[in-house]
Amino acid sequence: MAENHYENPPLTISKIGIIGAGVSGIAAAKQLYHHNPVVFEASDSIGGVWRTCAYNSTKLQSAPKDYEFSDFPWPNRDDPSFPTHVEIVDYLESYAKHFDVLKFVKFNSKVMELRFVGQQGTTELGGNGGAFGSPLPGHPVWQIAVQINGSQNLQWYAFEFVVVCIGKYGDIPKIPSFPHNKGPEMFQGEVLHSIDYCKLDKDAASQLLKGKKVAVIGYKKSAIDLAVECAEANQGPEGQPCTMVVRTLHWTVPHYSVWGLPFFLFYSTRASQFLHEKPNQSFLRTMLCYLLSPLRRGVSKFIESYLLWKLPLRKYGLKPDHPFEEDYASCQMAIMPENFFTEADKGNIVFKRSSNWWFWKEGIEFDDNTKMKADVVILATGYDGKKKLKTILPDPFRSLIEYHPSGIMPLYRGTIHPLIPNIAFVGYIESVANLHTSELRSMWLARYVDEKFKLPSAENMLEQIYKEMEVSRRITRFYKRHCISTFSINHGDDICEEMGWNSWRKRSWFAEAFSPYGSQDYRLKN
Repeated sequence: MAENHYENPPLTISKIGIIGAGVSGIAAAKQLYHHNPVVFEASDSIGGVWRTCAYNSTKLQSAPKDYEFSDFPWPNRDDPSFPTHVEIVDYLESYAKHFDVLKFVKFNSKVMELRFVGQQGTTELGGNGGAFGSPLPGHPVWQIAVQINGSQNLQWYAFEFVVVCIGKYGDIPKIPSFPHNKGPEMFQGEVLHSIDYCKLDKDAASQLLKGKKVAVIGYKKSAIDLAVECAEANQGPEGQPCTMVVRTLHWTVPHYSVWGLPFFLFYSTRASQFLHEKPNQSFLRTMLCYLLSPLRRGVSKFIESYLLWKLPLRKYGLKPDHPFEEDYASCQMAIMPENFFTEADKGNIVFKRSSNWWFWKEGIEFDDNTKMKADVVILATGYDGKKKLKTILPDPFRSLIEYHPSGIMPLYRGTIHPLIPNIAFVGYIESVANLHTSELRSMWLARYVDEKFKLPSAENMLEQIYKEMEVSRRITRFYKRHCISTFSINHGDDICEEMGWNSWRKRSWFAEAFSPYGSQDYRLKN
């Protein structure tokens, strides 16, 4: 936590403060435009991880029309190709300029500390009406210390309501723990995290990888993209293969089509999600889910059969032991780059399965007593987004960020922590389309701030959150993520109903049942 430079710091007082100007921060700023929010962005531009933590080859994992704001379509939204990270940043900047939200953003302004100055403390369980008082009580509830342009002096601001949009990715890397004398300090080569790699320009990245024995630790999207960049930098007779060290396998898909059928038919329509359990479902719905469970498993097997036919997963020992639906239900499905297995076939990408590994002076040692030499080890091991929050939130709220034992942030509607007053968190719930998820929750948040509806009691909000956690725990072993992909439409229905909107957004019964839901369905329909 930052050191306080003032016992009673001079304050700049406003109604609403937003921390972060990535996708979620810009969406929140647009929806709260009428309150003239102050947006703090640590970097010199908007875009979040798309700007600060993208590889040279990073692309979106979907077509433009599946990653757009409801009132700002892509100019080429019917183009089936996936936009690059540069195109995504351009789109976000165009959105921010179009809706004039850049005027709210204070760039190079890093939030160092939040101080609670309200009178409630943590919210007590029970009570009627809302869990908190008014979201805008007419006096400051939070003070925020901001470091501007790296200055040693902190500037303090005070707000009635704060929206945290710093996200789960970037900033703080998740580093594996190692036995004594078996960590990176024993290795004579270079060790870096993917967050360090993504800061390199194209030439520096190529120089790091070219002609080197590189080990990439991980098998999620960032690790897969890294392996491809490594292979591309090592073409020719002097090139060295890139070794992917894989601990946990996950299903990957080559594109959004399965045996000629569009992927959305299986998970993104109201009819398809009817096969899956949802929170607060009736006894009849529970029985139907049970009776239809063979069909649900059949859908998963149908997709798996296509992936095993299309991709050489068995050849390289990359077939997961768990069903495809478990990866989808935990938001861990990744799109495989077109040339990934082409490079593997050429020997430029090789795989090593291992549950445990550690360093020795010339490389990596595995739990099967084998060793591999390496010049560079890149840890594509994820990020610790909750640690970011814990560094700026005060006690006792810091201890409430994670619900044990799952480690999930307990957020009502993916936005409000029932025990932390006058603060919202946008961008901490996962779905298939995170931009749409953040925008819809920003719409809901703006109406809550304007007191268009009341929150349930803290007790009832926690009960709803626990029900969502239990659904995830029952359908996937990877439940330690707040992912709503298999009941995202139902989640949207609940949000619409609280806002006073019609939850069924389509023009016909047929479209309602069999067409996918996206951001355009929530445009100006109330």
